[in-house]
Amino acid sequence: MPSPLTGFGLGLRPAHYADLQAHADAPARRVDWLEIISENYMRVGGKPRRHVMQLRARYPMAMHGVSLSIGSTAPLDRDYLAALKELAEALQPAWISDHLCWTGIAGLNMHDLLPLPFTEEALDHVTARVLQVQDRLGRPILLENTSSYVTYVESAMPEWEFIVELARRTDCALLLDVNNVYVNAFNHGFDPQHFLAAIPPGLVRQIHLAGHENHGTHIIDTHDHDIVPAVWHLYAKAIARFGPVPTMIERDDRIPPLGALLDELEQARRVAASAAASRETQVA
Repeated sequence: MPSPLTGFGLGLRPAHYADLQAHADAPARRVDWLEIISENYMRVGGKPRRHVMQLRARYPMAMHGVSLSIGSTAPLDRDYLAALKELAEALQPAWISDHLCWTGIAGLNMHDLLPLPFTEEALDHVTARVLQVQDRLGRPILLENTSSYVTYVESAMPEWEFIVELARRTDCALLLDVNNVYVNAFNHGFDPQHFLAAIPPGLVRQIHLAGHENHGTHIIDTHDHDIVPAVWHLYAKAIARFGPVPTMIERDDRIPPLGALLDELEQARRVAASAAASRETQVA
């Protein structure tokens, strides 16, 4: 059966396979769970599958994809969904997630997470596709808010309204990427706390934290830097609103030794503990 996720996790990367095996029983600076990139272990055997199964025996896991392309107008990829379901049956993850975006059309994968127009037509379209995916997988999914660098003039509602209505129609949940909220707020000129305030607390099941590159006029979501103070501050606001949501750190490039990520994970624990204490004081 799937193990429930609590506490603080890391994105599984091959550079850390051996260290995570050795670290699994460490009482201090612990890693509570792991998130895998689904596509790295779909339709493959050999060492990748062996490594992930060995780690699954020691850590709860979540599966996170980058190729579902839930917003595309291309038909859903049945072979992809079959492979995703097979991997889920093997790993028994706490949940499966992907991004609220599109990645290509007509057989062309852009290998990027492309933004959606936030319109009623797009909402109807994505709703139907989410329901199909959940029916095929036999479970609800989580969708992540993505970073973006352009907007559509056709958009008729803010991103947060689109997300909330999509969840209401489909019973999917939100994987809240705090860094992406910060990036989009900077790039598109809104208050990131307006985003958080619009999301019902029960909708957020997981949180991502990551680093970015600030180019002065715009921010690029790169996952190759340490988390900046402003994102830590926004994370504290998220915990104060949503409670002790399972949180993980993503690092996809310039991957440091495991110890450096454990340092950031400890900082996440400290920030979350302080925000939770403040939340309890306010409630009392």
